[in-house]
Amino acid sequence: MELLPLSFKRISKTFFILLFCFSLSFSPALAQESKKGNEFDKLSQRLIQDGFDPEKINTLFASKQVFFTPSGVSSFFIHSESSLNYDQFLAPKPIAKAREYMETHKESLDLAEKTYGVDKTVITAILLVETQLGGYLGKRTVINTLSTMAALTDDDLKERIWNSIPNKKKPPREKFEKKVKKRSQWGYQELKALIKYTDREGVVPESIKGSYAGAMGISQFMPSNALTLAKDGDNDGRVDLFNHSDAISSVANYLKHHGWKPGIPRQRQHEVLFRYNHSNYYVDTLLKVSDKLKEG
Repeated sequence: MELLPLSFKRISKTFFILLFCFSLSFSPALAQESKKGNEFDKLSQRLIQDGFDPEKINTLFASKQVFFTPSGVSSFFIHSESSLNYDQFLAPKPIAKAREYMETHKESLDLAEKTYGVDKTVITAILLVETQLGGYLGKRTVINTLSTMAALTDDDLKERIWNSIPNKKKPPREKFEKKVKKRSQWGYQELKALIKYTDREGVVPESIKGSYAGAMGISQFMPSNALTLAKDGDNDGRVDLFNHSDAISSVANYLKHHGWKPGIPRQRQHEVLFRYNHSNYYVDTLLKVSDKLKEG
């Protein structure tokens, strides 16, 4: 073996130490989220105490794919509904794609309209606005989002979320605290629903990607709705919200459940659609898209 000069060894050692430090500082969020910690230990015990199988829960949270994700959940506290551009869906190109979608999935849409009494143009409008007809489903791992949210009863973890929010986008601390308390309870309920849903359907929980809020599939259902209101539209024995037929039937069933009936007046339509997303701007856009699709 060829011996290297001592001075070279020192330089090399210094170089690699600097390189290592630089790599960590270059992507702090990635380093923070990729390191597996014990952030979910209390959450796991809580789930087990609530009746979930200990072996399944321990195996789930031992997975390297399941981890605390501050950067994702911090979006929950800076998101602004008013900043979303819903008018984009009323442009000629999206409307043309929606009409094409209705032709491609005519059988499923016709069946859903007949079975649940929900106008197929409204179903299509929801899928267009929610995921661009399945073209954009979200990139965040749903169980990480919900687990992180549910774990915020821990003060240290809550502080990590606060610190991950850019200073210029931080809400007032009092507002943040109030929202964390509410959302951690909500996140825990949705996490339980996700575990039950994936267990029922034989799906690996960590395989499901969704929105920053944990909504999943073409219809962007939260797990609680997937568990109770989603439907098997193609009769294959499974409820898969990433399947168009299932997503279409699920949207129709959701709207029927919340009061949609054939021939209901415009104001009542608005009230039912508001249950899907609590935004008047969102609902107005859905109804305008539906009107345009009826014209074609």
